[in-house]
Amino acid sequence: MKHILPLLSLPLVALTQPAYAQTCDAECEELDRIERDLVHYGRRIERPADFPVSIISADDLIVVTGGLPNPKSDITEDSATVRLPQLPGERLENALLAVNGLQQFRRSDARSANPTSQGVTLRGLGGNASSRALLFLDDVPQADPFGGWVSWPGYDALNLASIRVRKGGGQPSAGPGALAGVIELDSVQNREAASLALAYGSRNSIDGKANYSGKLGGGSVTAAASYARGDGFIPILASQRGSVDRRAPYEQAGLSLRGVAPLNASIELQANLRAFTDTRDRGVDFSDNSNSGVDASLRLVDRPGDWQWSATGYVQVREFSSEFGAIAANRNSVTQTLDQFATPSTGLGARFEVRPPVGEQIELRLGGEWRRTSGEVREFFTYVAGAPTRFRTAGGQTDSYGGFAEWSYQPSDTLTLSAGGRLDRWTITDGFRREVNIGGTVRSDDRFADRSGTEWTGRAGFGWDFADGFTLRGAAYRAWRLPTLNELYRPFRVGADATAANENLQPETVEGFDAGLAYTNGSVDFGITLFRNRLNDAIANVTLGQGPGNFPGVGFVAAGGTYRQRQNLDAIVSRGIEADARFDLTEQFALKLGYAFVDAEVRGSGPSAALDGFRPAQVPRHFGNATLAYAADKVSASSTLRYVGAQFEDDANVRALDDVLTLDLDLGFELGDGLRLQMRGENLFDARVEAAVSGSGIIERANPRTLWLGASWKFD
Repeated sequence: MKHILPLLSLPLVALTQPAYAQTCDAECEELDRIERDLVHYGRRIERPADFPVSIISADDLIVVTGGLPNPKSDITEDSATVRLPQLPGERLENALLAVNGLQQFRRSDARSANPTSQGVTLRGLGGNASSRALLFLDDVPQADPFGGWVSWPGYDALNLASIRVRKGGGQPSAGPGALAGVIELDSVQNREAASLALAYGSRNSIDGKANYSGKLGGGSVTAAASYARGDGFIPILASQRGSVDRRAPYEQAGLSLRGVAPLNASIELQANLRAFTDTRDRGVDFSDNSNSGVDASLRLVDRPGDWQWSATGYVQVREFSSEFGAIAANRNSVTQTLDQFATPSTGLGARFEVRPPVGEQIELRLGGEWRRTSGEVREFFTYVAGAPTRFRTAGGQTDSYGGFAEWSYQPSDTLTLSAGGRLDRWTITDGFRREVNIGGTVRSDDRFADRSGTEWTGRAGFGWDFADGFTLRGAAYRAWRLPTLNELYRPFRVGADATAANENLQPETVEGFDAGLAYTNGSVDFGITLFRNRLNDAIANVTLGQGPGNFPGVGFVAAGGTYRQRQNLDAIVSRGIEADARFDLTEQFALKLGYAFVDAEVRGSGPSAALDGFRPAQVPRHFGNATLAYAADKVSASSTLRYVGAQFEDDANVRALDDVLTLDLDLGFELGDGLRLQMRGENLFDARVEAAVSGSGIIERANPRTLWLGASWKFD
């Protein structure tokens, strides 16, 4: 099974203790082969108790991720390990869809979606494009500082060792933003390997990646680069197209550097630098958008001693721009309506964690964190005869300061208890929105009052191995998220629809619990989890009127357009069930199945009373997938069926998006000397994946059939 397991990284919903792909026996040939296999499994490597000391000494074991060891509280959490995206054209955001219930705001991936629609969430806590699951890269939070979405092409160049998804909120160490869960990306280090991959696909698509990892003195260095481009597809359905509709091309590139240096016998310095650029077109004139960024971080880690600790500091610099146009009803003409020509933003932060020696049965984690986001939008709008007549700038700054503690106790080999909490002080400062008539008068110059408050995070859970192969776990939690600068201060338009900002938004808080059962016997794995969440003060785009007419905060809305404002709903209540299973059918075949049912509805009163009982926008009721994989010494193959249920485009549940069933196929051949040939098909039967629908019924599609042919070379 060592060949087939990397193809099926099963997200077991209840079983979360560290698992090691193989431990080595008398037939093992060399340490680097063990290391390579373990990395392929996406596991964080720490010395397992059953590693054969006679073959591998403690000094020889290579640690490929740089953080502190996984905490004892892991067994109390519902988590999933995701297979690393390694196939031609494969993208991180699509690889994460193997986790049932995980979704982006829209169904499009980063080749065609507007970047501002690519927030990530779990368990039906959607209805907004800002992320409600918190993405980390080597302990650094990754949400866009201005808007809270995720710039997925910025991660294609990374050399990753593992991807892990922790479902449910309230992790004390995660901090603000982890309402629905945490996605952890860990970088590779301390390896000696190189690889090169190149693929050509449908619509003149090119995808290339290069990675190098090597020892340098007593440390290591890792460098990686990526490039992707394509002519794109026409987003609008063929029966609804006009002369303005054309292909939507994309071009994306990234570079990452990582250095690791030992400062003494136990303390290690890790430095990360990455940069990316991402340009996309939405398939009509005046729909260009671009997104770029540079991130840098430093982390000090002390793992071997009795006192384990880490300290991280980071800076993130982002730049975003986007254009929008108004398309005639017959789709034969388009006129520019907005030019968001610059949206600079910055994220700053620092974090530390200490684990004092308190005994073998107890683990104590103590830490603190500071985060800051600042940025502003600069845009032209209200175009007349092709020229802008007004200019707007808006933005501000948010800060949070917090401290956390988590206690875990293992009174026996079969029982783990954990409890933790966190207290954060938040501030929203320097908020403003200024609009002027170009070459003339000031229309408005608003300066918003500074605000501050205190929020707490808490989580308590247990994990119990009550019988051979069976694990029972459960947790209750509370978490919170601060509104983004985008939600607070920037109004926006999509087609004829306009949405006003709201500087008075309150933080979101979630209260929830989950309980799960898992079973494993080596050839069969099964897990099932029940959950319930209540997202209080959920931020959503609430429908308040229909065009034509003038509306506060956005101005004129044309006939057929909808006027909305960002508001705090009373709540979104989400409950459901998630199930995953893997069966080793033979030595070569394995089957993986997954299903999630999410029953989510809005609780509304006052301005949002009309939404009470409705489903949140963009939240399907059903998720499902099935993967059959085959692997032999030289050949591997897999097929994946993925189902996403019907969902609504809008908060009023008027515009429906159909359900969809897609099929992906992969076929790989090992040609020797590290050379591998790969053929791959996405959405092989070209099912219609509806991503959006306008008020006039114009449907935008996503992810059409795409075929890839690629090759990769590994030089270990």
